[in-house]
Amino acid sequence: MSAAIIIPARYGSTRFAGKPLYKIAGFSLLERVWRIAKAVRGDNRVIIATEDERIIAHAKSFGAEAVMTPDSCSNGTERVFAAVKAAAISQDIILNLQGDALLTPPWVLEAMITAMENAPEVEIVTPAVRLEGPALEAFRQHKLTTPASGSTVVFDTQFNALYFSKAIIPFMRKTGVASIHRHIGLYGYRRKGLEKYISLPPTPLETAEALEQLRPLEHGMKIRVVIVDYQGRTHGSVDAPEDVPVVEAIIAREGELVPE
Repeated sequence: MSAAIIIPARYGSTRFAGKPLYKIAGFSLLERVWRIAKAVRGDNRVIIATEDERIIAHAKSFGAEAVMTPDSCSNGTERVFAAVKAAAISQDIILNLQGDALLTPPWVLEAMITAMENAPEVEIVTPAVRLEGPALEAFRQHKLTTPASGSTVVFDTQFNALYFSKAIIPFMRKTGVASIHRHIGLYGYRRKGLEKYISLPPTPLETAEALEQLRPLEHGMKIRVVIVDYQGRTHGSVDAPEDVPVVEAIIAREGELVPE
């Protein structure tokens, strides 16, 4: 395996300013995500992409490579693309590991890299997990109070995405013939696929659902869905300050993903 794993880490978050530097059970959020990326098997290059010198300094304090990217980047994908140029990345496989995804098992990233290595024609990959039983019911209940949280994906027989939505899809008029899959917001790009995506204008469905991954779909690009297993680990990220005690409780209960 060989890929560039880029961690977009924006200091100026409107919901949680300075979030990458916030301590989560003894380590900063940023260091936790970086440790996950470094634990991915293979000869990979891990780079933190930011718009703030405070994050650059913090990244250097724990030995991470970091690059400055423009404050004008509107989303993580644009910041990843800026980092590819700023860091002169040579790898053809480029992973976008969001800077708040501190509960992402390293084997999920490994599965994404493997999927791209096994299918050179694939331009974009993204993971998803099958929801059933208590996990599906918990997801449904969470949607009742926060309907815009979490997204689902449906795909064809070749695992190419057909649609992503904040709604729970497919609608189960008949049970037992299809499954519901929660989309995990991580992306792997072939270099040419990333360049193509960045060149595309925004689209109606992307704007309506506020899901950036709909843009390439609406423009006819294919996104390969990689079904992954969290192996008993809990999915989660830090979007706002109130998420901190939640993820700290998960870490206390399930242990560290990456041993010190």
